[in-house]
Amino acid sequence: MTIHTHDFDLTMLHLNAKWAFTTRRVNHDDVAGLDPTVALAVAGDLVLCEITEINQHQKIQLASGRAATSYLGDKVVLCVGDRYAPDQFEGAARITADGADLLAGGGVVGTMENAHARMAEPTKLRPIGLLTDHAGEVINIARYGLPQTPIPDHVTVIGVFGASMNAGKTTAAVSLAHGLSRAGFSVAGVKATGTGAFGDYNAFQDAGVCAMDFTDAGMPTTYRMPMERIEKGFETLVGTAAANGADIAVVEIADGVFQQETREILAGSSIRDRLDAILFATPDALGAVGGTKVLADHGLKPFAMSGKLTQSPLAMAEARIATGIPQLSREDLCTPAAVMAVVRSILRIPQRRMEPEPVLIGSLTAA
Repeated sequence: MTIHTHDFDLTMLHLNAKWAFTTRRVNHDDVAGLDPTVALAVAGDLVLCEITEINQHQKIQLASGRAATSYLGDKVVLCVGDRYAPDQFEGAARITADGADLLAGGGVVGTMENAHARMAEPTKLRPIGLLTDHAGEVINIARYGLPQTPIPDHVTVIGVFGASMNAGKTTAAVSLAHGLSRAGFSVAGVKATGTGAFGDYNAFQDAGVCAMDFTDAGMPTTYRMPMERIEKGFETLVGTAAANGADIAVVEIADGVFQQETREILAGSSIRDRLDAILFATPDALGAVGGTKVLADHGLKPFAMSGKLTQSPLAMAEARIATGIPQLSREDLCTPAAVMAVVRSILRIPQRRMEPEPVLIGSLTAA
């Protein structure tokens, strides 16, 4: 049964509750009530919760783009969702009136199923009710997703994959986007899969490019989402970026090549089919060898490697000998001449830049 407007304080909900990053596209005026049957929630549903125990996640990433320190008794508006993070939590989009776990500081609530050994217990929540609209329907962020938009043929799409979580994918992706922007192109940074959080989104913005992620396509996370929905989200995000003037989309794919959705994307999907090139991030030489082997099994080869590998000259030398693939550090990727030396041949758009000067980049001399 829905608790209607007169039965709870809408002012409290709008002004005092902390609305998480995953809810950033929600129109607050749509909220008219609460549904206490929280156990019926599905991924993407909005839920008002009270913080009852502060553990691993001690802050909430707000829709406004900053992190807010959490206090016992805080009211927070989150999205029900699954999470996959080998270095943190795996969790299911499942909550009950008895309690739930904060799976991600960006605003994903569910039930923790597995955790990395270094993680503390998840922060605990008491679900109060699912947010409902004026018709009494539970509000799901899917209703706020961008409209389906096709990708024009002229847009270059570069995928950034990694050997694992924390391999350096985001640094590589935002650095590539920044370097291409400095080279004179209109660039969009897109996070196509992962868990809703503002870290990667803000990093693309800091790099001076248009930023979008799967929450803009109406998904709090992409873990356990149908591949068709992820594909449509990818198309909409890149298509919208192109409609806003982007020549190039740098698209980051979360986690490592063995993660469920990433594996499906590589094995055969419209995402894989639309990629013009792949940049691969890896933490070390062994990851470089294993990662390129996995990509090769799918008929793919990265145009370059980056990530934490490039912090070590010895690891770079090992990877260069083992794979023969160029390696680009963060500094290389941010340098227009350096990045153009390796991406020029893959661009779908007319070249509008002067020929770059020869430059020494990592293990590759570009002429």
